[in-house]
Amino acid sequence: MIKRTIEISGGPTFLSIELDQLVLRRQGTEIGRVPCEDIGLLIAENHSTTFTQAVFTRLLEAGAAVVLCGPDHLPAGMFLPFAGNSLIAQRMAAQAACPLPRRKRLWRQIIRHKIAAQAANLPADHPARQALMDLAGRVRSGDRENAEGQAARIYWPALLGQDFRRDPDGLPPNNLLNYGYTVLRAAVARALCAAGLQPALGLHHRHRANPFCLADDLLEVLRPMVDGAVVELYRADRLVLDRDTKAVLLGLLTRTVTVGGQAGPLMVGLHRMAASLVRVYQGAQERLDLPEL
Repeated sequence: MIKRTIEISGGPTFLSIELDQLVLRRQGTEIGRVPCEDIGLLIAENHSTTFTQAVFTRLLEAGAAVVLCGPDHLPAGMFLPFAGNSLIAQRMAAQAACPLPRRKRLWRQIIRHKIAAQAANLPADHPARQALMDLAGRVRSGDRENAEGQAARIYWPALLGQDFRRDPDGLPPNNLLNYGYTVLRAAVARALCAAGLQPALGLHHRHRANPFCLADDLLEVLRPMVDGAVVELYRADRLVLDRDTKAVLLGLLTRTVTVGGQAGPLMVGLHRMAASLVRVYQGAQERLDLPEL
């Protein structure tokens, strides 16, 4: 079953749990209810939203991720479930023991996939597209020559114009990119936890202040998907992060992708990707199963 994404942004809302359902009320009037087991991601943007403790505990027990937004309306943090996999200790041990050469090979696969997906976002006759495809073919183990950075210098001007600078604090459409990346990051982290993996133990990203290094590693292959949606909004002059533009970006979670030869919504595909990573850690598989549009 496809899990639902619930976003709270329309006004002061009180959330509670009744009969194993998430209940939403405004000014004492019920405006909706959703079975907890149907929810994959809850995003609370409005600062007037209030919760009972049961909202967090029950949604986490049901395997949902809960994302809280800051004053800039961008996700500021998240709660993730950890109790949904009985093999968590065994799988985390395999994850921690993953040898460096294997991690470097996986990072090469991720960067190759990302650059090829960036190329696919450009018109077929654009010279930057072939340049990116050539660069993807030259990525070495661990991306020692920083092909990822080289690709960015080719990709962003070709996608959004010579004046665009990718900067989280920069001008639009950076705001839309920030939101889309963070939503998918939360979905990836949720899938990793459901697979019994520790999202802080990355393949390439490593920082003591980042509890989601592994999620950030896998997010790289999904960034071009966000980019493609954002460039369509940009061309339509829709640069404000409002309900309509957020709906477009949240809709990526239900977009059909193919992972490991199986087609389905991205939210399901992320679990297949995480399961393939478990098999790689355990030595049963050499390569990750990554999403293909």
